Amino acid sequence: MQRLGVNIDHVATIRNARGTPWPDPVRAAQLAEEAGADGITAHLREDRRHISDADIDRLMAALRLPLNLEMAATAEMQTIALRHRPHAVCIVPEKREERTTEGGLDVAGNEAALGRYIEPLRDAGSRVSLFIGHQPAQIRAAARIGAAVVELHTGAYCDYDTEGRIAERDAELAGLRDGAALAASLGLEVHAGHGLTFDTVGPIAAIPEIRELNIGHFLIAESVFIGLGDAIREMRRRMDRARALSSS
Repeated sequence: MQRLGVNIDHVATIRNARGTPWPDPVRAAQLAEEAGADGITAHLREDRRHISDADIDRLMAALRLPLNLEMAATAEMQTIALRHRPHAVCIVPEKREERTTEGGLDVAGNEAALGRYIEPLRDAGSRVSLFIGHQPAQIRAAARIGAAVVELHTGAYCDYDTEGRIAERDAELAGLRDGAALAASLGLEVHAGHGLTFDTVGPIAAIPEIRELNIGHFLIAESVFIGLGDAIREMRRRMDRARALSSS
């Protein structure tokens, strides 16, 4: 079964807007587990705009599900990851002025530095994932430096769909399919995420090489109307349906 990782960052965004303890990201993680999530993702940003260091401490202590710690490739974040040794570490590009992650890592342009950076994380027992685009050069570079996983950035595909740019959406989807196939052929486990909704998840879930989807903002937004548990269960239903149709 394709796994669903639930990103709880924006529960913390809502909490931080008022400076209160509510809503609690750890409680959201526990509700996600009850609803059938396979893992929890949390992005500890350099500016701490949502998830905090204390949240990571509490998640590591409370979770039964695997934690996927998203982070930039900085010395500070490496120290934090080595202290906690989460199940997975996903290295993402990060700019302070961006609203959300805008694209994938340039692994091919920083191959030596990223190879050195991920080695101690890998040695500490964390599965290292690189958040990248579907370009073959990036995928091949990720394999060369010893990453276990690549997570393909689905943001452009989702944006094109929202904007009604159908030809560009379909071209991006084809690129993601080709990228997933290449990554799997190189021995990389393939994940995908960013911007996925009920409407856009099906074609991504149907890509046979993709083993895990990581979805956050839409699920937290939809939970305002139908509750977090029901939002997760509906996302799971759509993923499973797309998977079943693609294999029939």
